[in-house]
Amino acid sequence: MNRKNVLYRVYDLYADGFRSMTLGRTLWAIILIKLFVIFVILKLFFFPNFIKEHAAEGEEPEFVASQTLNIKD
Repeated sequence: MNRKNVLYRVYDLYADGFRSMTLGRTLWAIILIKLFVIFVILKLFFFPNFIKEHAAEGEEPEFVASQTLNIKD
């Protein structure tokens, strides 16, 4: 069995499955929109770059270590 032949058949199986979907396309669109919201929108507004704001350039590892171990300066 030729490897190209197997890869082509797998691709053809999925392409044909997606082509004949009706409800599935809507569900995939909802899933992709939710992933976009989770990873892009929430990251921008709710998870600021705390380390960059509080540590000097090049001293990020020391800042993380001191915060993790609760070392007081």
